[in-house]
Amino acid sequence: MFYYKKEDILKENTKKKEDKPKAFNFSEFEESAIKALQTGQPFFGPEGFFNGMIKHLVEAALEGELDDHLTEGKALDTPNKRNGKGRTKQVRSPYGQVGIISGRDRLGSFEPQTVGKWQREVATGFEAQIKELYSMGNSLEDIQLHISNMYGTRLSTGAISAVTDRVWSAIKEWQERPLKTMYVLIYLDAIHFKVREEGKVISKAIYTFYAVDADGGRDILAIYVGPNEGAHQWSLYIEQLKRRGVEEVLFFAVDGLTGFGDAISRVYPTATVQRCIVHMIRTSCIGVVDKDRREVCRDLKPIYTAVNETVALEELEAFNVKWGKKHPHIARKWKENWLELTAFLDYGPEIRRLIYTTNAVENVHRQMRKVTKTKGAWCNADALLKQLFMSMERNRKSWDRTVFRWSTIQQELIETHGDRYLKHVEN
Repeated sequence: MFYYKKEDILKENTKKKEDKPKAFNFSEFEESAIKALQTGQPFFGPEGFFNGMIKHLVEAALEGELDDHLTEGKALDTPNKRNGKGRTKQVRSPYGQVGIISGRDRLGSFEPQTVGKWQREVATGFEAQIKELYSMGNSLEDIQLHISNMYGTRLSTGAISAVTDRVWSAIKEWQERPLKTMYVLIYLDAIHFKVREEGKVISKAIYTFYAVDADGGRDILAIYVGPNEGAHQWSLYIEQLKRRGVEEVLFFAVDGLTGFGDAISRVYPTATVQRCIVHMIRTSCIGVVDKDRREVCRDLKPIYTAVNETVALEELEAFNVKWGKKHPHIARKWKENWLELTAFLDYGPEIRRLIYTTNAVENVHRQMRKVTKTKGAWCNADALLKQLFMSMERNRKSWDRTVFRWSTIQQELIETHGDRYLKHVEN
């Protein structure tokens, strides 16, 4: 009977020649497990009970592979026999380092698959765990410490980085994938992060395109890392949508960036551009004293909830009569951006609710901030994009879903846009 204790493993590893591993006996395993539990031996980690079990099972699998290899050789009339054992090989397992010994054949043609000749891991799942931890915002050093504490195995930060770098092919494929010919709505917004570049820490913008297709499905079309947000940079990325197959967009929802509407119109001249009302209210409150802020917001509400543009304009004039002397900048800003602020008033309540604010894409950015809030600055822009992409994929359920009450919105789209919309709907 065998016990999975450290001293037994060390004793086995010092033998010059070992017999083939015994067949697994559950009763003996159960007895050993109970004894380990009663004596306080840990189940996991470098000193754990399961190390012995892993050793036994791996060596049994290797012996089975060698038997099959020799049997195949006999069938092919190839003279080959066992040739003792190799040296002890240390491999990483989910329960710590394990020393295993594999049998050899006389011709040296045996190539084990359970643990290959150059392989140093066995069924660890480390790669999946590294990707999961990285997508949650952990640094390479944090992941290294976690793996070491949990499994008694030390991986270099280079090895961890190599695992995360394997997502680059997926990122490239995702960024270049063909898009649908038409989208009902695309939210545009940017979020800023600090990145090291040429020995300095500078600000980089993440440009996010979050869309609603003709069937009400939400999708992140792209995220780009670029210089600080500007209308010219946005126009370059909007042109990329055209190159990737987007022929028409019904609505764009944007923030208050100067020149945003012009940048969109150059590429999609028939699209309706709606400026975010929530952003505009925040802008309106700049310079308003605290005691007036709530009342100002309350008096602005009749403007953007008006039944049509005519009534909204009347409400703006009433607002200006009340607040024009004390806060003249508010009504002036609304008049300067009137067309983009009131575009949604041409539609019913469901479409209004969908396009009046960029909160949907800001929720995506909120998830990004959640996993990056402990970061000071990224070593480069690629590292930033890699972590944001992995985080986005991990949180797919939060943004990859159908728009609420889409059937009602769809009816209104048919009434307002007719064949321009209907020809893109999947039957």
